[in-house]
Amino acid sequence: MRAEWEIERKFVVTFLPEGLLDTRQPVKVRQGYISSDGERQVRILDEGGNYTMIISQGFGHKRQDTRMAISAEQFEQLWPLTQYMRVEKQRYRIGFFGHSLILDVFAGHLEPLMLVEVEFDSEMNSRQFLPPDFAEFEVTHRREYQNVHLAKFGLPDTLAMVSCQY
Repeated sequence: MRAEWEIERKFVVTFLPEGLLDTRQPVKVRQGYISSDGERQVRILDEGGNYTMIISQGFGHKRQDTRMAISAEQFEQLWPLTQYMRVEKQRYRIGFFGHSLILDVFAGHLEPLMLVEVEFDSEMNSRQFLPPDFAEFEVTHRREYQNVHLAKFGLPDTLAMVSCQY
């Protein structure tokens, strides 16, 4: 089990540049919340067959995550506890000027939402980051775009303000 501070920024993807995903293989992600209380959540994650339980504290661009590997059997035993608090998506990792973008294309009740997040090693690097053109609407500090909120309540009303073109 390890605890780490994560510094990240998150953006709504308004369009996908032609050919961006043509040579990239997505990873199927299933994420479910066992508990959510304010700024603390307990979730389980299946990222392409890698199973993890994560306890998160904090909100916005900086939070502490404690991660623990779990078995596929443990994941499947816990999965029913996440009913009505789940997110499913296809995840792409994209290199971008020395950064690794994580592009999530949501499925099911969260379609057509696409979000890109970028993790940083310092707050200064986070502030200096210029996002790609297709990620122009920053939602780092918008609760309705946090995965736990999406899992509980679905698509944000503010998504209507953003033109999602594919």
